[in-house]
Amino acid sequence: MKQKRVSFIYKKKKISLNAFECVGNERMRGLTFRRRKNARALLFEFDELCREPIHSIFVFFPFVGVWLDGKRLVGIKTVKSFLPFIRPKRPFDRLIEIPLSDKYKKEVALIVGKERFKN
Repeated sequence: MKQKRVSFIYKKKKISLNAFECVGNERMRGLTFRRRKNARALLFEFDELCREPIHSIFVFFPFVGVWLDGKRLVGIKTVKSFLPFIRPKRPFDRLIEIPLSDKYKKEVALIVGKERFKN
């Protein structure tokens, strides 16, 4: 997987992080069956705007889903384990999955708040 720097604005704050591009079979796997400690932020890019749902079945830790249209934020959600159907209300062309882990504590705290960040 190739690493890529991604940025977006949330609540007037710029959030930037390195995410790993998911292509091929990695797109189907995502965070499934990964350990929180080793999980990396993932970037899914689509050729056109879509509303493809994701799931968190067999993802054993929560993560933040960030849906973008270009660099414009269209949806953000803290996703709990074992949910069968998650998607934003508006179309997107990029999705970032950020594990709630010590590795991304700073970025996740900006999104969900320090008091809600649990590891």
